[in-house]
Amino acid sequence: MKNTVEKIERILRERFDPLHIEIADESAAHAGHAGAASGGGHYRVKIVSARFEGMPPLAQHRLVNEALADLLQGEIHALALTTLPTSGWQK
Repeated sequence: MKNTVEKIERILRERFDPLHIEIADESAAHAGHAGAASGGGHYRVKIVSARFEGMPPLAQHRLVNEALADLLQGEIHALALTTLPTSGWQK
């Protein structure tokens, strides 16, 4: 599902101009799961962006979910998010 990882990254880079982004495809760990049967993958995303400054985590997650809404209709079955404003990130 490398193609989906690339799509996620492209969308998030365009929408959030992240300082840092990590995307992991965890689909293999969920093989046999009911959601995997439909072809939707499991992904973990960590994204650091100035767009999240002053926003509570729930609002940050909503922005990411809105950006990925089309993929969440099929290609993504599960999405684990870690979102941080640039002021809250340390390498």
